[in-house]
Amino acid sequence: MANRTVQSVKNSLKFKAQPKAGILSVKVGVKKYQVPVEARMISGEGFMFLSFPAVSELFRIENKALQAMASTEDAGAAFEKLNPGRRRGRRRAANVEMPAALVEALKNLPSGFKLGYGTDGSPKLVKTRKRAPRRSKAAKA
Repeated sequence: MANRTVQSVKNSLKFKAQPKAGILSVKVGVKKYQVPVEARMISGEGFMFLSFPAVSELFRIENKALQAMASTEDAGAAFEKLNPGRRRGRRRAANVEMPAALVEALKNLPSGFKLGYGTDGSPKLVKTRKRAPRRSKAAKA
């Protein structure tokens, strides 16, 4: 694990974190208010990265409390835990072959039904939901 400064880890994670709205709330008296600020956040395995448009901070999670990491502290471990892996290329769906017996069994399902599962995990027939066709905006007017 290479030594990394807190600032270098913050700069690296800033655009890897997904932006989320409504992540921050403030309690005033007995009422809780959502702060209209978009924030970027990544958390996992003892570290949390939190970034607002003008400020970002790297926290250590210890004893159910957040402690801001000092800028002189080594943040290599935080980077290793929080840095999301990069997906390379497109994932192709594998061709799955269904056994002939299963294909024949599915053909025998009555019209208007599909295969579902009960709360205990046993298979059962379920009526398919009939949706009304969508009407265009021109048809509504």
